[in-house]
Amino acid sequence: MSTRITLPVAGGGVETLTLREPAGWQRPAAPAASRIAYAAAHVVADPHADNAPGEPARLDWDATLAVRRDLWSWGLGVAEAMDTAQRGMGLDWAATRELIRRSAAEAAACGGRIVAGAATDQLTGVPDTLDEVAAAYAEQVAFVQECGAVAVVMASRQLAALAAGPDDYRRVYERVLRGAGAPVVLHWLGDMFDPALAGYWGSTDLDDATKTFVALVHAHADVIDGVKVSLLDADREVRLRELLPPSVKVYTGDDYHYPELIAGDGTRSSHALLGAFAAIAPAASAALQRLDAGDPAGFRAILDPTVPLSRHVFAPPTRFYKTGIAFLSWLGGRQPGFTMVGGLHGGRSVPHLVEAFRLADAAGLLLDPELAAARMRAYLTVTGVTG
Repeated sequence: MSTRITLPVAGGGVETLTLREPAGWQRPAAPAASRIAYAAAHVVADPHADNAPGEPARLDWDATLAVRRDLWSWGLGVAEAMDTAQRGMGLDWAATRELIRRSAAEAAACGGRIVAGAATDQLTGVPDTLDEVAAAYAEQVAFVQECGAVAVVMASRQLAALAAGPDDYRRVYERVLRGAGAPVVLHWLGDMFDPALAGYWGSTDLDDATKTFVALVHAHADVIDGVKVSLLDADREVRLRELLPPSVKVYTGDDYHYPELIAGDGTRSSHALLGAFAAIAPAASAALQRLDAGDPAGFRAILDPTVPLSRHVFAPPTRFYKTGIAFLSWLGGRQPGFTMVGGLHGGRSVPHLVEAFRLADAAGLLLDPELAAARMRAYLTVTGVTG
């Protein structure tokens, strides 16, 4: 029997939605071969702890690790301790260290692929010198690598606040790359994800910033596995692919245009390191299986219908997309409750999350419609909306 739910609509009315049957996607026997794909995983808050704004992060470790095992079971890699895991928005360095350690051990136990973010967020306030920033980066890169993960050198708020221009960025990154010891991924995160990163690479002009970034990559290509680009600008990412050394991968972080960027232009294509893939893991897995089978049309037929959901979840203010990721995880039964560290479960409105529910259903991503409907009804009741 089809599952039905009454949902609010704009203006105060309601409508009855009949949920579609799940798509029936199958978990693969092995990860995709044609592209490397990481899902940036979120963290699950301990509902019994004081995860209020400004308080230290307390995680539900069982649920947090279960989210990662689910992603690995779909053949995806896990990008740990990234922006999706609330770096700089509730997840402090102490919790981040433990998260990376536990997730890397879990990856080793199950043979899952893992990368993890290395930043400078153990620093408080704006540091006095660039050397402090470089040392903080080096500490985190070393820790990630000691745990057995590939380090993703994330954009630094501290560096953005201190740097006077491109030379300061080059100085810090060159020191970090020279001391890395193993290939890393460089992350260029746009200010739509974090306003504190405006003018990264020393310029608010993206063409000038690109020149600085590309020169750095060329100079240190031997220790750069790839670059993760999160600018939500598909044309710029395509141009960047052409400017980088052939040995350096581009991992798209574009949650608006990922199907065409991963599919490629016949010459070069992007791999994936996406927060969106944490929300659409079954579809992403099925689409990549079609790409492996030499069926690019089938790849697009599966992945394109997920784009409206991703664009909605990552709509401005984009930095609050984590709320939608956690909400969809709860609806899907991948975590016991809808709470977030730092109180971030209040980062999106009721209408926004109701629309996320509708779009997840339209994309066939509610694998257990009855459970999703029951949890949606509970959410609507708690928020004062008749469901």
